[in-house]
Amino acid sequence: MKCPCCSGNNYEDCCKPYHTKEKNAPTAEALMRSRYSAFAIPNGEYLINTTLPAKRKFHNKADLQEWGEINQWQKLEIVATPSLNRVAFKAFYIDEDGNEQVQQELSVFQKMGDKWFYVSGEFEE
Repeated sequence: MKCPCCSGNNYEDCCKPYHTKEKNAPTAEALMRSRYSAFAIPNGEYLINTTLPAKRKFHNKADLQEWGEINQWQKLEIVATPSLNRVAFKAFYIDEDGNEQVQQELSVFQKMGDKWFYVSGEFEE
């Protein structure tokens, strides 16, 4: 199956090794893509585990899992990577009411040791 992150690669060779903890995402963009795929699959555990530990108290694994389940994830578009730890993207999905949605965000990531973590995101219009 093609990877939900829209890299053009097969899931087995793209985001799956990150989801199964065989590898760590090597860049903030790779982590962003793997997190999008984790919403599409869905995999709430991966989403919470790739959130910066100090920020996890603001998130809930069950809510992340549910958000992935109730939406139909259509595609991910990387808009820009303005720095090593920032990724601007658009996530296209159909919400639970059947409405097409686009989430445009500038996300901030932090590397700790050999792992990247999601820190926060600013929604853009």
